[in-house]
Amino acid sequence: MEEAFDELKARYLNLLTDYGFHKVFGVKNLLIDFLNLAIREESLITDIQYLPPEQWGNLKTERKAIFDIFCTNEKGEYFIVEMQKEKQPFFRDRCLYYASLPIQKQAPRGIWDFRLKAVYMIGILDFVLFDESEEDKEQVVEYVYLVRERTKTQYSHKLKFVFIELPKFRKTEKELKTRFDRWLFILKNLYKLKERPASIRDEIFEELFRLAEIKQLTKKDMRTYKKSITDYHEVRSAMDCAREESREEGIAVGIEKGIEKGREREKIAVIQKCLLKNMSIDDIIDLTGFSKEQIMEMKTKN
Repeated sequence: MEEAFDELKARYLNLLTDYGFHKVFGVKNLLIDFLNLAIREESLITDIQYLPPEQWGNLKTERKAIFDIFCTNEKGEYFIVEMQKEKQPFFRDRCLYYASLPIQKQAPRGIWDFRLKAVYMIGILDFVLFDESEEDKEQVVEYVYLVRERTKTQYSHKLKFVFIELPKFRKTEKELKTRFDRWLFILKNLYKLKERPASIRDEIFEELFRLAEIKQLTKKDMRTYKKSITDYHEVRSAMDCAREESREEGIAVGIEKGIEKGREREKIAVIQKCLLKNMSIDDIIDLTGFSKEQIMEMKTKN
């Protein structure tokens, strides 16, 4: 637990923890600034409305999804922002499923012309997702669209994925050139900073640094943040363990164990989110398959 102790002694929050992430992106003007840079659209977002992060399929019996951040802008477009700490076997499929939910929700009863509002899925990843080519090693931000194969032109502007692979971002403070560079530097390095960098000092970033100071947390907030740090490092440790097992026991066995551990960690993370949102125990059981006793034990620990 050495790392967790050090982070609690830091000046600023770790934004890759659930607590730090929601502390910053739960503030409207900070989220708007980040989204405008991430999605690279000519028409800027001027306002957003946060939506309930818990989403069902068309029927209550269908699988539920819980987004980290779910919001809509003044034009009715939808934005899903996910902070993902670990690599999962079917993460790309999960992103497709998540993006499909706000698309389906747009269908009204009765006659409809099928005109859709755009859906953006932004993934802030603490792992490498794309590593199929040599060029992938240096590509920090990946944009994914629906494209016509023959012409290489965009088939539709209504679905867009943005994947930010933070391990690939290696710029130092002196190398930051764009505003988006500064955002990525903060996301990856904020908790390591002892003071605010001279090159990151406009009104938006001043608010972010002020909000992220650990000394302004209440005792209750501090307990929540401490738990969030522990969860973050437990996930990282589980994935490191899975990689080590892959080397020692063979790729097939290691991957199988890593997948199983990853699924278990994901369920635990979902339960913790549900408890924070005061969901009923029955709904959590239905969502995760955990027993009432297991969930109550986690609730007591929280």
